[in-house]
Amino acid sequence: MMEVCNCIEPQWPADELLMKYQYISDFFIAVAYFSIPLELIYFVKKSAVFPYRWVLVQFGAFIVLCGATHLINLWTFTTHSRTVALVMTTAKVLTAVVSCATALMLVHIIPDLLSVKTRELFLKNKAAELDREMGLIRTQEETGRHVRMLTHEIRSTLDRHTILKTTLVELGRTLALEECALWMPTRTGLELQLSYTLRQQHPVEYTVPIQLPVINQVFGTSRAVKISPNSPVARLRPVSGKYLLGEVVAVRVPLLHLSNFQINDWPELSTKRYALMVLMLPSDSARQWHVHELELVEVVADQVAVALSHAAILEESMRARDLLMEQNVALDIARREAETAIRARNDFLAVMNHEMRTPMHAIIALSSLLQETELTPEQRLMVETVLKSSSLLATLMNDVLDLSRLEDGSLQLELGTFNLHTLFREVLNLIKPIAVVKKLPITLNLAPDLPEFVVGDEKRLMQIILNIVGNAVKFSKQGSISVTALVTKSDNRAPPDFFVVPTGSHFYLRVKVKDLGAGINPQDIPKLFTKFAQTQSLATRSSGGSGLGLAISKRFVNLMEGNIWIESDGVGKGCTAIFDVKLGISNESKQSAIPKVPANPQHANFAGLKVLVMDENGVSRMVTKGLLVHLGCEVTTVSSNEECLRVVSHEHKVVFMDVCMPGVENYQIALRIHEKFTKRHQRPLLVALTGNTDKSTKEKCMSFGLDGVLLKPVSLDNMRNVLSDLLEHRVLYEAM
Repeated sequence: MMEVCNCIEPQWPADELLMKYQYISDFFIAVAYFSIPLELIYFVKKSAVFPYRWVLVQFGAFIVLCGATHLINLWTFTTHSRTVALVMTTAKVLTAVVSCATALMLVHIIPDLLSVKTRELFLKNKAAELDREMGLIRTQEETGRHVRMLTHEIRSTLDRHTILKTTLVELGRTLALEECALWMPTRTGLELQLSYTLRQQHPVEYTVPIQLPVINQVFGTSRAVKISPNSPVARLRPVSGKYLLGEVVAVRVPLLHLSNFQINDWPELSTKRYALMVLMLPSDSARQWHVHELELVEVVADQVAVALSHAAILEESMRARDLLMEQNVALDIARREAETAIRARNDFLAVMNHEMRTPMHAIIALSSLLQETELTPEQRLMVETVLKSSSLLATLMNDVLDLSRLEDGSLQLELGTFNLHTLFREVLNLIKPIAVVKKLPITLNLAPDLPEFVVGDEKRLMQIILNIVGNAVKFSKQGSISVTALVTKSDNRAPPDFFVVPTGSHFYLRVKVKDLGAGINPQDIPKLFTKFAQTQSLATRSSGGSGLGLAISKRFVNLMEGNIWIESDGVGKGCTAIFDVKLGISNESKQSAIPKVPANPQHANFAGLKVLVMDENGVSRMVTKGLLVHLGCEVTTVSSNEECLRVVSHEHKVVFMDVCMPGVENYQIALRIHEKFTKRHQRPLLVALTGNTDKSTKEKCMSFGLDGVLLKPVSLDNMRNVLSDLLEHRVLYEAM
């Protein structure tokens, strides 16, 4: 019978197997420990900036000792000698020392390592922030590029409609918008009108009230504002329940100084007003507005405002230019019409002057001849009346012509040196006969410092003085008349708008003519210098007159850079006429000046003087011949240029030629006579007989070689004086 074994099998491996596993493990641990230092040595050699090299060396020694301990432990699994135990103990002691030193060292190193980690995190954060800033800079650069591009497109034109349409198109392309619209204020300023859209999905002229809360919100800030896609100004897209509507922003566009521009249908308001720009993102995306896009919209709105202001200025300037051009055209038409009217008036006056002077020449000449005959007192009175009336009519004709030339600016002063004292005495000699008849004493007072010889227009100055003194005599029935001449001083009384500024070469002459006659109502004084104006006093009405004398005198005074005015205390209290004129100071002295010695034409003898008269008008030719025959001349008359050239000979001493008609044909005969008589002493004196008083007639006569000009009408005394002066000086040019 077999015995049952109650032995229990062990749960763990046998000691030999355990020892075998430990042996193998210690071997691999030793190999691993020895390999780690090699890797650390490689890391230290390759890392040039690692700051803890000595720590790694210490840590490597610790690992080597640990590996050596496990390696020595291989010999302890069998019977071993004391030497192995000693080596094992030494290795473990060294390992313990090195491990403790390493642990202590790590206590000091760990804070440094933690700070390094902190700096690393800080640098990472800084790097991330720099990345964000660089992204922002790139975004800003992109925004700036878009702004510059949009600004260039917007400002490439100065047409308002093109600017606004271009803005919507460029914004829609740059920001990928679904819709973009511009609402403009209406003329009343109470509504906003849909004026421009990007897609043109809605008709223009759709309006909304300007007082909507959403509009006030946008107008209250210069920033772009997000608004509801369902607001009245944003409901521009077709309704679709498929997608959510995209985000909408609105921004105001300033309309700068509309009151200054008044552009078409813009509101006529002085306060600042805005347009509204609405921008919509696509509905089929989850896209949102970014900050840089909003900034882009705000900048573009400002640029549009500036471009619109420039366009407004351009439109205003173009309208002003068109208006100015229209006004210039109208002014040019008016100027041409005025010039045509002036030419027509001048032509009319020239023709009338010529046509009136020819019969006047006959009347005055024949009356003066008749005056030389035996007449009864009644007949002589009638002849003198005819002569006086004819002279008044001739004076009126001269006044009208002078006024016409003064108004069109063709009359110019003829400056020359003359004796001022003698001029005043000549005026008194001409006026005294009339004053004696009316029993009006006239006195002349010349200031001691009044220059004797001056430079100016002697004829026009005499005309002014004669006019004023003649009026004083005409309108005075009693009392006396005084004429005072002096040098005007800066402290002398004068109108407030007239200032006397004498210089070293000029002075101002003041002439006062005071009378005790009819006087003038102070309210009527301003009217006196208006042409054809007369006061309503009895004396004026009974004295007659054309009303041109003072008007012409004032214009002559203005030509001489002076002023004229009248003072009176009222009707019946007389008046004082005062004028200042600018004259030049002459360098001539009394000794150097050659006085004019008047000839005595009453005793002049023209018997046997052969004279040739050429005149196309038979009456004028007969009258001129009668004057010359009465003076004893032998007269030959011709009626044409060819006949004159054929008849004239060296026996003729004087040739009177009628040159009244315009053109140069009548002057050509003078050149042909010069060619016929090559020697001057054989050629007769050529005198133009004309009714034209313009300066061009005198200039033509001088340029064609005529020796003198005689203005019609001519009286007997005038012809006698002309012949005397002509034969004495061989030249005669009356002031015209």
